Amino acid sequence: MQVRTCVAFSARDRAACLSRASRVSLVGLRPQTHRTSALRLLVLELWGLGDTVFALPFLRAAAAARHQVTLLGPSRSVALLRRFAPTVDCIPVKAPWTSARGAYRFASWPWGALRRITAELRLRGFDTAVSARPDPRDHLWLRLSGAARRISPRHPASAWLLTDPLLPTAHSAARSEPWSRLATSLELELEPPPERTTPPRERLVVVHLGAGESGLSWPRDRWDEVVTHLRRRRWEVVVLDDSLTDTDRLIATLAPARGFIGNDSGAGHLAAFLGIPTFTVFGPGIPAFNAPRHPEAAWREGAPCIHKPCGGACRFREPHCLLGVAAADTCQAIDVWLRTLTIAAGTPAPSLDPGASFASSIAVNATGAQVALHF
Repeated sequence: MQVRTCVAFSARDRAACLSRASRVSLVGLRPQTHRTSALRLLVLELWGLGDTVFALPFLRAAAAARHQVTLLGPSRSVALLRRFAPTVDCIPVKAPWTSARGAYRFASWPWGALRRITAELRLRGFDTAVSARPDPRDHLWLRLSGAARRISPRHPASAWLLTDPLLPTAHSAARSEPWSRLATSLELELEPPPERTTPPRERLVVVHLGAGESGLSWPRDRWDEVVTHLRRRRWEVVVLDDSLTDTDRLIATLAPARGFIGNDSGAGHLAAFLGIPTFTVFGPGIPAFNAPRHPEAAWREGAPCIHKPCGGACRFREPHCLLGVAAADTCQAIDVWLRTLTIAAGTPAPSLDPGASFASSIAVNATGAQVALHF
């Protein structure tokens, strides 16, 4: 029989609780906990824009619970926090191992800056530090922060650095799942995304050509075909790429869009968080894991490959999973998706070419909202 510790406020209550525990199995019951003060909570999310977007519900929930929350993350996180979690502090950092090139040229690492940031973390006196990644590099930084409690999905090489190692999630699990587990471990209720405040313009779509890794980017000439096709269908198209690095400007450009079309990228996850339906062209990514979290999200899955998911680090000379996605089929899939959006909004949809032949199946979830296109 497993007996869990009972927390009581007096010796009499504690004795009564232990007496009951000796007669009744408490296996499976949730242990009682009583917070006496807000936590000084450190959250690590060192990677890209989309990764910070996935962390936002957790950050908003921790702030709503009146914890003193600090995010250690990339500089682009500052604008997101200012808009969506204004009470969360941010220590901007560019972790050298997140660079697309030369990530492990140790001689070029900014060792002085890393030492100063680590010293600042220790001075802040965090009670708890968390990361959603089963990553030894994150785990080492959690340990160096001096936090008494360190929670993260475990990794065989670094579980000993954690006080509360969590079971890692399956590769097929959604990217939001680790944050849900962290929220459960801290008894937080995740905050839903904010309601959309900017009404969509009837026929405006944003096409974003960029991605965090070159191996995630569909060829530019195929995007040109998509843009031309949309404009022939009388859609107003705004084309963006990775040269737009100002997060506030990106949000302002996305806000009035009827829909977002792009690669597997942070901009797509941000659009979904803003309440904008998304269509994603996947290559090495797995939609079940990495699709934007929106009820009207749709996607075109990349060609099969035994190495999926590889995060864009292709083992072949060319990324066949991306090159195997034809522009003509993708245009047809986008037509179907846009038609569902216009019908749902109650606005006239552009007529589809009666000669077009669709080898697609539309899977609708129980709410009638989630659309996935498979070709």
